[in-house]
Amino acid sequence: MQTKAQRSLRGVAALLLLVACAGASAGVYEDMIQAIGLDDERTVANLLKRGVDADTVTPDGSTLLMVAAKSGKPSMVKTVLAARPKVNARNSLGETALMLAAFGGHLEVVQILLAQGAEVNQPGWTPLIYSAAQNRMDVARLLLKNGAQVNAHSGSGTTALMMAAREGNLSMVLLLMEHGADLGMKNEDGATALKLARDRGRKDIADLLSRAGARE
Repeated sequence: MQTKAQRSLRGVAALLLLVACAGASAGVYEDMIQAIGLDDERTVANLLKRGVDADTVTPDGSTLLMVAAKSGKPSMVKTVLAARPKVNARNSLGETALMLAAFGGHLEVVQILLAQGAEVNQPGWTPLIYSAAQNRMDVARLLLKNGAQVNAHSGSGTTALMMAAREGNLSMVLLLMEHGADLGMKNEDGATALKLARDRGRKDIADLLSRAGARE
């Protein structure tokens, strides 16, 4: 029969082992993040084969796939995808790997993710809105070709057209209008794309939207 002291020692030993394992796991994950940043596919592949969970997340909830997608390196994205991660996982900001790739304008990565079933349409911010904000024309065209809803909006009511108008991305505004963007939609503050353009001094876009029949 164990004494109270023995049970206490066993508990301390178990706790120390748990801490050691957690530290080791953290170290391996840091190695993985570093390898992705260095585009070291061999190390990433080896760590995944050794059992590193592809869905392990950073403090902000970003998965390895998100980190790879944000870096814009197609071969690295394929390496991580080989471990069958959750393609549509979201981080603490609600971002997916596809959204991050779209924001960065990483067309080939976007193509790879779409082929793996990445969601084009989802509640809240979407890959199309992200691409519109950064004027990623090729990405936006690809997303629209794959069924992106041109009038989808974030929780605050922001649409791709609003973002493009606000940021002064004239070519993106034209593309979205060609695909049926609703000129009359308003965000939670009651602002339309036209108002956002005028507030930011985007005269060329404001004039274009006005000629197309937009109203504040």
